[in-house]
Parts: sequence; structure tokens; C-alpha cells
Amino acid sequence: MPHYGDYQNAIYFAGLSGAVPQWPVDHATLRARAEAHWPPSVRDYVQGGCGDEATQDANAAAFHRWGMIPRMMVDTTRRDLSTTMFGHALPAPLFMAPIGVNGICTDDGHGDLAAARASAATGVPFCASTLANDPLEDVRVACGETPALFQLYTPRDPDVAASIVARAEAAGYAALVVTLDTWVTGWRPRDLNTASFPQLRGAVLANYFTDPAFRALLARPPEEDPQAAIAAWVTTFGRVLTWEDMGWLRSLTTLPIVLKGICHPDDARRAIDAGADGIYVSNHGGRQANGGIAAIDLLPAVADAVAGRIPVLFDSGVRSGTDMVKAIALGADLVGLGRPYCYGLALGGGDGCAHVLKCVLAEADLLMAVNGWPSLAAVRAAGAIRL
Repeated sequence: MPHYGDYQNAIYFAGLSGAVPQWPVDHATLRARAEAHWPPSVRDYVQGGCGDEATQDANAAAFHRWGMIPRMMVDTTRRDLSTTMFGHALPAPLFMAPIGVNGICTDDGHGDLAAARASAATGVPFCASTLANDPLEDVRVACGETPALFQLYTPRDPDVAASIVARAEAAGYAALVVTLDTWVTGWRPRDLNTASFPQLRGAVLANYFTDPAFRALLARPPEEDPQAAIAAWVTTFGRVLTWEDMGWLRSLTTLPIVLKGICHPDDARRAIDAGADGIYVSNHGGRQANGGIAAIDLLPAVADAVAGRIPVLFDSGVRSGTDMVKAIALGADLVGLGRPYCYGLALGGGDGCAHVLKCVLAEADLLMAVNGWPSLAAVRAAGAIRL
């Protein structure tokens, strides 16, 4: 049976005829090439974090403080990374975390569709964002047979919120991921120093501009008066959510509801009591708040509080297949990859993005092979130790 690790064999055998990978297989080189490729405004928005970016940096660095112990004399000639996501079978626990500027990460301005095509090609689910350069319906179609998630930045206007959620459900998304920590933008010096905010220039607002409820708020359609539409978006974006809003959110959809941004075990318990169908441990990659604890260090306590009752999703600082395996060992059911797949989008569109996903999965698969973990259950049983 084929394994993700076979991707390295394809690279080595291609090398016999003088071919080398078109795109880097390591994170550092991939990042450097993407940064050199993007215009400064895109580079700074994607790469920037909140404040002095200490939390953003800590998210990635913290993975090095967790170690795993291999087990020998175990037959790992066959590895099984398969899992499920809200009733959908998946070949692996990796997914593409929601990123609101995917659209501008590719040269053609259609990064959302490129990411969706990478999802269709690899079987790695894409969590599409409310902020996108292409309508959510088109993005879902581009995902093909691979299930997809839809991330909601909840609008203040209830009719717009209801309309966007209804569109996501009708389009066939598998779950609604509600982001809790972005009703206002955190302090991001890289963007502030250049006074650059893509949405104010009309980028990634396609889901609003194509939404009937949002268009009903406008005197003229966005095609005729884009500046007025942008101004309306400013006043509509960002509803502050409280626990009392869970009933309202549930009334909008029959989709599973995942709460993104949960980092405290008490909040995880309360979310379950309030009817959440999934917990998403994330500190937004350090983009929204500085001074926090690395998300991977918070994961075990939240997973313990959930105790397997509902799925635990995780992102923030994941840069490799090794990071993915460690997150599984510490309690995640599904692990979100963020910036690295954006680098793939920058360098090679959908094909470049798929390459990054294949590299991450290959590293994870080979790590499991040599460390004596033939399944995700074995990874969880092995656990990880704080160094």
C-alpha cells in the first residue's frame, strides 16, 4: 500500500535523471523564497504578528520543548494515519487552517481557489475563510470530493451573518468554525508602519460583496461604488460573541459548530455545555494578541477537559510533520497548518501548496515509521514529554 513517506522516494528517483524539487521541502528555505517573492505589503501582512511578535515566535519555538520516545521492534511497514472529521473519513489528521488573505497570496489573486485545488489533490481539508477573494460557493466546488470547513468572522448585522452561514451550509461545507478572537484587529506593527490593511483596499471581501443581505445594506452595488461597500464592511465586520450567543448561532445552521480560540480548559467545558460540536485550540498564531502562552503548551489541559467528548482541533506554530505528530500526541484530533501552505501558494499556486502538504505528511509518516508508531492511536499512547 502507498504511504505518504513514498513522496521522498519519488524525489530521490527523479534525482537520478537530474531533476530536483521545483519547490523547497524544508520550512526555512520555503519561507525565505516566499518572502522574496511577495510584494512587501503581502509579505508583511502574512508574516506579521501582534506587538513584538513574541507570542507568534513562541508558538513555533515551543514545539522544540516537547519530545517523544520511540518504541523499537514494532512492525511499522504499514502505517495508518486515517481519521474522521464530523462524519467524513479522512486519510490523515492534517487540515489547512483558515487564513483570510489566501486570495492575495498567489500572483493571480485567486489563492482561495488554488488552496481548494490543493485540497482536492491531496485529500487534506481546507478551512475556507469568510475573508476571501472568491465566493465561498466557488471555493467549495474547487475542493472536489475532499470535505471542507468554513470559518466565520461573525458579522454584526444578524441578517448578513445568517445569510453567509446559510450559504456555507447550502454549499456543502462540513462544519462551521466560529472565530472568537477577531472582532477587532490586534496591534500589528508591520502593517501599521506601512499603513497597509488589505481589506480597506477592497481585497478578500468577495463573500460580502456577493452576499444578498450585505448588498441590501448598500445604496449602490459594490461594482458601482466599491468605496461605499468597503465602508459598509467596516461597520459590519466583527460581532463580539458571548456564551449567550450560542443559542443564536445554533439557530442559524444544522452544521456542527466549532469554537476557534479556546485555550482554557474551563472555556472548553463551558463550550461543550453550551452545545459546541468541536473545540479549536488556537491563539490565532500570535496575530491577534501578544504576551500569551504558546498554544501547544495549552493543548494538553484543554484536551484533558474535553476528554474525547467532541473533536479537538489545533493550530498555531505548526511548521512540519514532526509538529503535527507532536500535536496529535498531546491531544489534538485534527491539526491545522497555516503559513507554510501560504508559502506554497506564493511559489506555485495550487501545485506548490499541494507540494507543501505532501512534504508535511511525508515527514509525519516517516517519523511514525522509524519511531514504532503504526497508527495515530500509537502516537497518542506514546505521548510527549515536556523537556
